[in-house]
Amino acid sequence: MSDMKTLDQLKLSMLDLVAVREGGTVAEALAISLATARHVEGLGFTRYWLAEHHNMPGIASSATAVLVGHIAGGTSRIRVGSGGVMLPNHAPLVVAEAFGTLAELYPGRIDLGLGRAPGTDRLTMRALRRDRIETEDDFPREVAELQRLLDDPQPGQPLIAMPGAGTRVPIWLLGSSLFSAQLAAERGLPYAFASHFAPRLLHQALAIYRERFRPSTVLSEPYVMVGVPLIAAPTDDEAAFLATSVFQRVLGILHGDRRCLPPPVADFMAGLHPQERAGIADFLGAAVIGSPDSVRAGFAALHAATQADEFILVCDIFDPALRLRSLDIAAAVLKA
Repeated sequence: MSDMKTLDQLKLSMLDLVAVREGGTVAEALAISLATARHVEGLGFTRYWLAEHHNMPGIASSATAVLVGHIAGGTSRIRVGSGGVMLPNHAPLVVAEAFGTLAELYPGRIDLGLGRAPGTDRLTMRALRRDRIETEDDFPREVAELQRLLDDPQPGQPLIAMPGAGTRVPIWLLGSSLFSAQLAAERGLPYAFASHFAPRLLHQALAIYRERFRPSTVLSEPYVMVGVPLIAAPTDDEAAFLATSVFQRVLGILHGDRRCLPPPVADFMAGLHPQERAGIADFLGAAVIGSPDSVRAGFAALHAATQADEFILVCDIFDPALRLRSLDIAAAVLKA
C-alpha cells in the first residue's frame, strides 16, 4: 500500500460504557465519566463517545443523548457523540431532533454513531419500541431517513426535524459484522468497527469497506475507527492485574451474568477452565494490555494490521485514578 499511515498520524478517542463499580453508585459513575472526558480532552483526544445499552446492571449509559449533552456541556473542545445509538430502538425523527438539538447547543462538536443491533434483550427491545418488528431492510432505510432529516430540507418535504434540519450532524456506521461495513462503503460514511468486544471479523470488514467505498458529499475517501480495549500501567505485571476487572466482567457476559465492574483479583485467569480463558481471549482479541513499551508495541502491531485512522479506546479500570493514568500512558506512547 503506497499510502501507508504511520503510527504518529493515529488519532486517539474514547468510548465510555459508564461502568458502575462494585460498591459504587450511578451518580458516581456519571461523575467519573465527566472527569474522564475532561482528562482526555486535555490529552488531545479527538472524541468521547457514549454507548447505548439497556437493562444491564453495571452500565449507566442507556440515555445516550442525555449523556452526550452532559459531557459536551462539561467540556469545551473534544467532539462528543454516540458509539452508538442503536437505531432499532428509536424512531429516526426522535434521534434527529435529539442530536439536532445537541448540534445547535454545541456546534461542530457532535457525532452520531449508529448501530444496527438493539443493544439489549428482546423483552427490553419490545419495551423500547413496543410492538414494532424489525427487518433487515429497516436499518439502511432509517439511516437514509436520518440523513435527510439532518440535511437541508427540500422543497415540499413533508417531515422536518426541528431542531435537526440543516445541522448535518456527522453520521458514522458502527458494526461488528460485515453488514454495516458494506452500507458505510455504499453511502460514503465513516466506519467504526466494534473490535473492543467482537474482533473476529475486523480485517474482513475493513477490507470490504475500503474496497467498496464510494466517495460522498461528506467523505472523499474511507475513514476507519477501530475499538481497542486498553489497560496500561507502569509494568506489565500491574497491567495484567488491573485487567482482571475486565476479565471478570467478560466472563460474566459469556455466562449471561452481568454485574457491576469488580475490583481486580490476583491470579484470576489461573483458576478458570481452558474454555473460559479462550472465550475471554477471543472477546478481547484486540486488547492492548501492559507497560508503556508493551502498549506502544501493541498499538503499532494493530495499526500496521488495520491502517486505522483512529483508535477508540475502551478503558475500564476499577480505580478511576488508575484509569486516567492508563490513558496518560496511551497518549504519551504516541508522542514518544
